[in-house]
Amino acid sequence: MASEKKLDCVILGLLSHEELTGYEIKKRMDTALKYFWGASYGSIYPTLNGLVERGFADRREAGENRRNKLIYTITDKGRHYLREWLKNPVEKDELRYETLLKLFFGKEQGPEQTLVHIRAFREKILRELPYLLGAKQVLQGHLDEDETHRYYLLTVEFGIRTYRAYLEWCEMAEDMLRS
Repeated sequence: MASEKKLDCVILGLLSHEELTGYEIKKRMDTALKYFWGASYGSIYPTLNGLVERGFADRREAGENRRNKLIYTITDKGRHYLREWLKNPVEKDELRYETLLKLFFGKEQGPEQTLVHIRAFREKILRELPYLLGAKQVLQGHLDEDETHRYYLLTVEFGIRTYRAYLEWCEMAEDMLRS
């Protein structure tokens, strides 16, 4: 399945839990999914249109104030497509960090500039880790309400453990570059 089709499945997955507007989908991607997937408005809206055209999602207008919102829901055909995709083996998991790329070529600038990048990376992780810890706490309190929360919790727990490992790595890398 081509990578642009994965966005189809990301959106269908979100719609399988609740009906959403394009704005709400982007918001979910910028919060709950941001640690492992992302998309721009420029790719979300054409994907939504394609999902509607292919019969995987329905769209309806909900008038609020002077502006009509478009609300999307998954169809049975869309749910079937999502379930089939979920059965497929993972094509690739990739890790792409500009921090690591700059570290890899760090000899060109030396340890001081590389330490600046590592410190910035650590600060980013320290800013984001509380969000994950908060999400974990909320999800743990709602596990019995919706089975979906168990799966969300697994991704949050992955993020927490990964971020803690990143912090450990930052400390080790700083020590190595200082010596």
